[in-house]
Amino acid sequence: MFLPQYPDNPTPPPAHTHTPADPAPVRSSLPQVSVSSGAIAAVVVGGVVLTALLAAVAVSAISVAIAAVVLRSLIRDQRH
Repeated sequence: MFLPQYPDNPTPPPAHTHTPADPAPVRSSLPQVSVSSGAIAAVVVGGVVLTALLAAVAVSAISVAIAAVVLRSLIRDQRH
């Protein structure tokens, strides 16, 4: 009752599809963008500056964490 019914003689998919011998050239609808070397230099310098700032923040956070652990151990030793 709920079994699928298959055709008696199924047709196999085609072995290959036909492609035209001379395809039409594909035109890009995007405008042509020219990038100057100044813009590339600005992006590179910006990336270097942002990376340096991120490294400085990471080093500062690690040093603050180490200082907090040292101060905590000093305060703990002073209470005993």
